[in-house]
Amino acid sequence: MHDQPSPAEADDRIDSAILALLLDDDAQRPWSVDEVALEIGDEFATTDALSRLHRAGLIHRIDPFVFATRPAWHGARLAG
Repeated sequence: MHDQPSPAEADDRIDSAILALLLDDDAQRPWSVDEVALEIGDEFATTDALSRLHRAGLIHRIDPFVFATRPAWHGARLAG
């Protein structure tokens, strides 16, 4: 058994953490990229994750801000 997550698992965790942050009803929106990076604790991983989420259509990027798209909100609502 291995204790370290695979690179893909690590990416998924960061993507999920960022999306959860952006979908938090009690959190401010939109978030600056710098604020997200501070919350995640890794600037490079945050940059990569934001790119993945943007390509997937789950976030909007209006530099220097990011926020969840309507499909992301809808998917989260369906997931419960």
